[in-house]
Amino acid sequence: MPLEHTKPLRHVHETPRGTAGPPVAGAPPADPVPGPTPAPAPVRMPGHRGVDPPTLLAAHGCWYPSADPTGLHVAFICDRAGVPQLWSGPARGTEVHVMDGDPDPVTEVSWSPDGRWIAYTSAPGGGEHTRVLVVRPDGTGRRVLAGADPGSSAHLGCWTRDGTALAITVAQPSAAGSEHVGPGHLPPDGASPAGGRTPGSAWSERGGPATLLEGGAAQPPVRRGPAPSVLEAARSPASGVPVAELGSARSGGLAVYLVDPDGATGPVLLFGEEGAASLRVCDMSADGRFALVRRGPRGRREALVLDTAAGRTTFALHVADGDPWIGRFSADARTLWLRSDAEREFAALLRVRLDAEGRSRGLSVAAEREKSALDLLSVPDHGRWAVLAWNAHGATELESVGLHLRHTDGDIGPRHHPVLPHEVVTRIAPLERGGLFAALSGSRRRPGIWELDEALVAARTGWSARDEDAVPPGRPPVRPVPLRCEARDGLVLGGWYYRAPGQDPGRPAPCVIHLHGGPEEQERPVFNPLYHELLGRGLDVFAPDVRGSSGRGRSFVDADLGAGRFAAIDDVADCAAHVVSLGYADPLRLGVMGRSYGGYLTMASLVWHPDLFRAGVAVCGMSDFATFFAGTEPWIARSAAAKYGHPEHDRELLRALSPMSRIDQLRAPVLAVHGEHDTNVPPTESEQFVRAARDRGVPARQLTLRNEGHEFLRADNRRLYRRAAADWLEQHLGPAS
Repeated sequence: MPLEHTKPLRHVHETPRGTAGPPVAGAPPADPVPGPTPAPAPVRMPGHRGVDPPTLLAAHGCWYPSADPTGLHVAFICDRAGVPQLWSGPARGTEVHVMDGDPDPVTEVSWSPDGRWIAYTSAPGGGEHTRVLVVRPDGTGRRVLAGADPGSSAHLGCWTRDGTALAITVAQPSAAGSEHVGPGHLPPDGASPAGGRTPGSAWSERGGPATLLEGGAAQPPVRRGPAPSVLEAARSPASGVPVAELGSARSGGLAVYLVDPDGATGPVLLFGEEGAASLRVCDMSADGRFALVRRGPRGRREALVLDTAAGRTTFALHVADGDPWIGRFSADARTLWLRSDAEREFAALLRVRLDAEGRSRGLSVAAEREKSALDLLSVPDHGRWAVLAWNAHGATELESVGLHLRHTDGDIGPRHHPVLPHEVVTRIAPLERGGLFAALSGSRRRPGIWELDEALVAARTGWSARDEDAVPPGRPPVRPVPLRCEARDGLVLGGWYYRAPGQDPGRPAPCVIHLHGGPEEQERPVFNPLYHELLGRGLDVFAPDVRGSSGRGRSFVDADLGAGRFAAIDDVADCAAHVVSLGYADPLRLGVMGRSYGGYLTMASLVWHPDLFRAGVAVCGMSDFATFFAGTEPWIARSAAAKYGHPEHDRELLRALSPMSRIDQLRAPVLAVHGEHDTNVPPTESEQFVRAARDRGVPARQLTLRNEGHEFLRADNRRLYRRAAADWLEQHLGPAS
């Protein structure tokens, strides 16, 4: 049973929207409603239109489009100035402008349905704590709606259909006061690396078993039917005011508010959850009564339909990991369209028929593909059609389908299949009038945005970089080839092999095994500047999908749970052996590197297979699960427990899986790279691994990137990281080695 099922969801919005309504700003405050997070207080920012920087990068990326209601203007994220920022401009012009000139990286964008506001999420200092802001399309009225307090964090939910309010998830600060609690950096030699905290101290009162530690890909339990109302149980007998039992600062919590960006009414607390791993409002019905919520840890996500008026959960179903925008209501809220892999290997489009109370009257599969998962689902407000992005062995196949409005199950259609100029779609922004904007990535270009008209003919927007500007002239990007290999237990793995230009086809070359993060991410055929740097040094790259990766079915994703992670470590060695057996890679010049979970897997591979690799680069990886759980964010820890194991109940397993437990086996030189503001995987994890390596006489260095968190988002830091990693691997794998 998922961890989140140990605590009930609490709803505190008692009155239906359109009756009593939220309190008016400036009115006498009502009795306080306890909760894990205070209501977000908007903070006005200096009113200005962002000033375009004097120097713009030719090789830049644009992604995450969101169009205004007319479809004539688009807001998007772009790194032309060296950091991902909010930009906006005409869809069919070239004159676009920075909407927020601050250097904080932007991660999500959403234009309001009434066209009056652009909402976006930014990460101050490049760290993991984010805040939600809004700005008017003319650049005025910029303000922080949530996440302004130190230590707090907030992210976007959906707009109400009329655009008058925005759903925002607010995270409880890690400790009373503000700052993240946990070992951000190692203390001087001799001091306790955990800063006095033990993993058990933060988890002693948390229940719930770790998941799937006996092997096998069991399905999580699915709750059927409506949950009992919690309003009666939460009501205070003295005041009659709903009380939200949402947890304390020690255990943390997530809460969702409806926030009016105009500030005419105060925030309304919809609901919250103690000990939540994730919580996001993906859609609300037109009348505001029903909310579609995505919740739960990785691998155990759920879709909930919440009756905000009655204070009850009316429907719950397992949904797939990946894109958080899991579905939408039809215009009359009598049909729910979901991207789900419930009781199936690959995510499909499901149709849920709802009655007037939001309860399920039947569930059916509306669209599916054999051995191909539904990656993205996008439905306009009118609900007459949808755009589906299918994952076909890492590439995207886009499909536009009509959605029947009658309340009977039947086939959807007609279907249209546009021809895409590049391999992968990462975001879809449909237009009410027809057509859409799509963010595309390809193996030979940086991310860009294309407009697909009503006939679904794609045209690059004027402000997206040209394909030929992906890299400076002289050395074009390498197109990878797919590879399949077999693990020692017979499981079929796959990946993409990049051959360095000019390599002698009959001669094995130095090769770097690059491991993606997640572990549920998937290696896809898109341009990677890091690979381009390595290939330019004469190093081949093999980027495999070891067990635990997405794109190959739910059983493959679950195959690394618990003790299955030992097999994932062996997968790395088996992938290296495969490219050696093909004659591609030189067995005496193999390197391994990866970021996040891939950083963990890099360290694990170096100590489990010490004679296989000649060098490693571990980026933002976990070296010891005990210190990781002690130092990470509470909601990240809860999600990670479902994937790796519970830090109390599975302590011995986690200790055995930790690279630090086998540090005496380390032989290969290692470079560790970390962002200084990373509170997902604190810098402690790299520092203690590097220190232990040095204590044993193994060459080791650490590169700490300033103003970066778990993701490296600034162009100068990304360039520094790529060059440092390539220098290190070239030094130990190149001809001179």
